[in-house]
Amino acid sequence: MAGPTSAAHNGRMVTMTSTRRWLGLAAALGGPVLLTVILVNLHNGQPREYVFLYLALVAILGVGAGLAPALLAAAASFLLVDWYFVPPVHTLSFADSTDLVNLTVFFGAAGLVGGLGSRRRSAQLAAEALAAQLRAANIQLERLSREQAEAATTAVRLAQTQQQVRALQEADRLRRELLANVSHELRTPLASILTGTTALSARPSLTEADREDINTVAEEARRLNRLVADMLDLARIEGGALELRLEPIEIAAVIDAAAQRLRQRAPGRAILVEAPRTLDVVADWDRLGQVFDNLLLNADRFAPDGTPIEVRAVMGANGLAVVRVIDHGPGVDPALGSKVFERFVGDGAMGGSIGLGLAVARGLIEAHAGRIWLEESGSGEGGRFAFSLPVATPQDAEPA
Repeated sequence: MAGPTSAAHNGRMVTMTSTRRWLGLAAALGGPVLLTVILVNLHNGQPREYVFLYLALVAILGVGAGLAPALLAAAASFLLVDWYFVPPVHTLSFADSTDLVNLTVFFGAAGLVGGLGSRRRSAQLAAEALAAQLRAANIQLERLSREQAEAATTAVRLAQTQQQVRALQEADRLRRELLANVSHELRTPLASILTGTTALSARPSLTEADREDINTVAEEARRLNRLVADMLDLARIEGGALELRLEPIEIAAVIDAAAQRLRQRAPGRAILVEAPRTLDVVADWDRLGQVFDNLLLNADRFAPDGTPIEVRAVMGANGLAVVRVIDHGPGVDPALGSKVFERFVGDGAMGGSIGLGLAVARGLIEAHAGRIWLEESGSGEGGRFAFSLPVATPQDAEPA
């Protein structure tokens, strides 16, 4: 389909063709007249020889303007020669029949010369048009060649990208499988270690020093067992294999259960809970309890002895419950931001690597259609972690 540019180009070509046609006709009439004026004023030479000048003029017009201007110039030349140079002058009659024959031959020769010149001009125009078409075709071929080269380059890059994506996907799959397999294989010897250390610790013949050593081994085995469990959970979360049993749950009850579990592990740690008994969330009881276990263990690990851990739950905006776990430890470097929820993030203020607990907590909260984040600590506070979950029933919102 021709565009605006093509239509404008065609319009310019029509205008130029029309202008050349009128210029050719003007030259066909004006040329012989001008030549006659010059020859009349010369008053020398043989008038019969002037016909060659007219023939040359006709030939030039045939080459430059075409057949119609050449024939018009031949007719005008015939009349002007007869009027000014053939006796009796200033009449269109002939005193000698030879002059009539000569003028007739002149007109025929002029027509022949004009026709040959016109054919030469037509051939030249056709050659120019063909050259223009060839130039346009070459430009089109160059454009198509560039487009094909760009398309080929894009196809190669796309193929390379797809290959890289497949390689990354395969590497990620192998990593998850290796992580799950190693974690699964570790649980059996860990269970044996825990069973053996518990049995050894119960023997009355052990000295107190031996019993402390065995308890230390058991505690480290339990910590390693939690790490293995976190690794398995991360593999399930990242692989999309995590199954949740969602139901309305009283969030205060989940917090109380998690607080009781931490009190058994750390009897000297005070846990302050502020949560309304009417606030229910849609969650999996076991997985939400795991989130609280990870956050409370993280707070217990970094908070100094004798300081409490605070857990607050309120009804926030947009139908979400907001929970905060606050300790009075060294806190988290604000520069970490969301990186604190990545695996084994190191933080000097918190005394080393945070581990997998927060990464698992983030995965579980996001699986519940919630969000977890690190808040700026207030005066006298240390780490301050918050997360949101959808509520089970609409309630009046409190300041979050």
